[in-house]
Amino acid sequence: MKRVAAMLTAVGMLTLGLGISGFAATDDGSKLTIKSPASGAKVGSDVEVVYDLTKGSQATHAHCFVDGEYQKGWKGTVKGMSPGSHEIKVVAADKDHQTLAAEAVVKVEVQ
Repeated sequence: MKRVAAMLTAVGMLTLGLGISGFAATDDGSKLTIKSPASGAKVGSDVEVVYDLTKGSQATHAHCFVDGEYQKGWKGTVKGMSPGSHEIKVVAADKDHQTLAAEAVVKVEVQ
């Protein structure tokens, strides 16, 4: 019984530690807006995402996510989206590619 209690305590402490640092993005003062496409826009399967990033103390660039999936190698155009509704999110990131608090989201409809 003591082993079970010790194990549960250890797991709980590890989970708590991950919860604090794993979910809180750093707010370095950056600001991010998506200029195009507009939220609710009807777009094709490939869409250029135009954004404005005002860099705070740590931001060096931005990452893009479509429906929560990281777009590796993104250079400004999201390619190959299937027909239907999609969420495009742009998030500020630091030199180590850690995401920061600044983000902008639009929902688009791919025709």
